[in-house]
Amino acid sequence: MRLGCRAGSGQATQPARTRRAGGPMFHNRMPRYDVLSQEAMATLDRGWRRLMTEIGVEFMDDRALELFRQAGQRVEDHTVFLDPDFVLAQVAKAPREFDVQARNPAHSIHIGGDSMAFGAVYGPPFVRQGDVRRDATMADFTDFTKLAQSFSVLDSAGGIICEPNDTPLDSRHLDMTYALQSLTDKVYMGNVVSGVNARDTLAMTEILFGSREAIEATPATISLINCNSPLRWDDRMLEAQFEYSAAGQPVVLTPFILMGAMSPVTIPAALVQQIVEALSGIALSQLIRPGTPVIFGSFLSNIDMQSGSPTFGTPESGIGLLCTGQIARHFGLPFRTGGGLTSSQVADAQAGYEALMTMMPTFLAGANWVMHSAGWLEGGLVAGYEKFVVDIEILQMMQAEFTPLEIDEASMAFGAHEEVGHGGHFLGAAHTMERFRTCFYRPLLSSSENYERWMRNGGNDANARAEGIYRKKLEEYVAPDLDPAIAQELQEYVIRRRAELGD
Repeated sequence: MRLGCRAGSGQATQPARTRRAGGPMFHNRMPRYDVLSQEAMATLDRGWRRLMTEIGVEFMDDRALELFRQAGQRVEDHTVFLDPDFVLAQVAKAPREFDVQARNPAHSIHIGGDSMAFGAVYGPPFVRQGDVRRDATMADFTDFTKLAQSFSVLDSAGGIICEPNDTPLDSRHLDMTYALQSLTDKVYMGNVVSGVNARDTLAMTEILFGSREAIEATPATISLINCNSPLRWDDRMLEAQFEYSAAGQPVVLTPFILMGAMSPVTIPAALVQQIVEALSGIALSQLIRPGTPVIFGSFLSNIDMQSGSPTFGTPESGIGLLCTGQIARHFGLPFRTGGGLTSSQVADAQAGYEALMTMMPTFLAGANWVMHSAGWLEGGLVAGYEKFVVDIEILQMMQAEFTPLEIDEASMAFGAHEEVGHGGHFLGAAHTMERFRTCFYRPLLSSSENYERWMRNGGNDANARAEGIYRKKLEEYVAPDLDPAIAQELQEYVIRRRAELGD
């Protein structure tokens, strides 16, 4: 017997990391938390249809405009006024679920259904180590990549884990892609700064996986295409989208909405705008290559109306996240949202509770592709080493909590009652001794020592313990095997392309 909750558990439950598409994945088999009524969904449906038809969406790329024009859509300057039924017909061409291969088949992932895949933080130009906040370097990028490889709860290092500011701007994508390919054997994200960078990522992926045909048959990258909200897809993102979609690689079409700045302040208005932006981008991918995989993206939060600063881990973002899951399922699309987001400058209590405020609805909504699962600080400006470990703990705990409870005769432990009797204790009972190593979640970071023992062991708080954990992981890191011939070919490509790019 299996129940969709964990109340009253006394039986060991391990995270449901079962095999699918050749790799260990977490499958969220708990019920989804739908918050929108049928009436609310119908109102949102009318809203996005009107916005798409009357206001339209800007596409700052002539190829995109021509594809829409050929498909019978009204185009004025750079604005496309989309027929909602046409858009839905395009959306229907996208697969509901798909696989993404890693160079180690055990780390390949499945996107869609009840599968959840988790990647590290993406994009920060700064890092924090303890009390020091500084520019990110290539050494930081490689260290975070190693940490992502070292924690099995992460399915991907992500893409731009941090921006290595000590490497040339025009060629750093080559170094980052090679690091992701060589220091991990997990799925990685493609570079989207330009069409050139996307083509380089694809060329290096073809080397790693053997051919263009191999990665078109089963995708090997996932790439983030952000909308320049409100209602504009810019030229750089579209250049990258054309490259990846033409190659059959999944793209995450993500409206970047901070309510009050990039959208109206009401959650329903933001949801309507998010639908228009995401579906319009998905429609373009299907025009580029019908049937190419896509992910309905969401990055929805709000600003502080006193300071104008972005805020994360807010109640509004949590509600929006839950709504997004229900909306994506309505359209039959896999979706991306959530993560360990926070506005905090350091890995303090605020960072912890705001990250949980985002990660809990991520699981309740059943997001399929979760970026920023580890390391996000200061509204995404900073990748934090200690925060990386804090987030790993949160993620592991969430996976344990969202593993459905197994109830059978053995878990009833009637024999333990017979052995212990009235007024006894179960610590030494046979039932306990058989299960004590696995019966409860064992924390990576948390401390439950009594005060005296905690003081004898140094009196370290969570940040100090997190520092010890990540430093030990880096010391123990062993690079996954990579065929020397492939490694050499990749290195030669990086050297040649760096010269061609003028660096």
